[in-house]
Amino acid sequence: MKIAAWNVNSVRARLDRLVDWLKSAQPDVLCLQELKCTDAEFPMEAVREAGYHAAVHGQKTYNGVAILAKTEPTDVVRGLSDGVDDSHARLIAATVNGVRVLSVYAPNGQSVDSPAYQYKLEWYGRLRRYLDARHKPGEPLVLCGDWNVAPEDIDTWDPALWEGQTLFTAKERAALKELCAFGLTDTFRALHPKEQRFSWWDYRMLAFPKNKGLRIDHIFATAPLAKRVVAADVDREARKGKQPSDHAPVWTEFKD
Repeated sequence: MKIAAWNVNSVRARLDRLVDWLKSAQPDVLCLQELKCTDAEFPMEAVREAGYHAAVHGQKTYNGVAILAKTEPTDVVRGLSDGVDDSHARLIAATVNGVRVLSVYAPNGQSVDSPAYQYKLEWYGRLRRYLDARHKPGEPLVLCGDWNVAPEDIDTWDPALWEGQTLFTAKERAALKELCAFGLTDTFRALHPKEQRFSWWDYRMLAFPKNKGLRIDHIFATAPLAKRVVAADVDREARKGKQPSDHAPVWTEFKD
């Protein structure tokens, strides 16, 4: 089972790229983030013609997440459903082939002195409580998406430069670590403990050709799935060409 995640930075603007990647990479499941469209605007027909079903949690102009799968996702849940007044479309969950899949778009945080940064930290706590209330570490569970946090020094092109900046502050990394303490394994890092791969590059300053990036897109899995990981990587090729997303797809393959 091949599971992938991709922040497409507007699904309608990158539709041709999305369809091409689905056809070439053939993931069993693809979790999308930053759709930037409502459910009604989502290109359902094009996705269906590519051979995929879709469960969508959209939002006009901002955010938005989806789960695309070759077999129809079931038991779909949208949002954290924790009683907090929050209109951001950042999470959708569904079951695919017996695996509970969450597509996650964590808040960016903007700057450390902004309300958005505090919202980000609180949101991570809310997600951890969501897991505690709904799941157990012994279940086959995978969380995929744009987490807007680089976990370790190796996940940044220049840790000294990024230290204290949003996406790499101590509090953000601690929030991600606390989430993973639920019983989640970083599937890429488990296979590649010392390899440096990035999944996001700024559009500015030739960051991509200079490989000045961050690894902020992750696929986390509970123990029943983590022990079945046989491959994981970042598809850097999908970041090339005209008008790409600023993120590349990340993927993990689990043996049967």
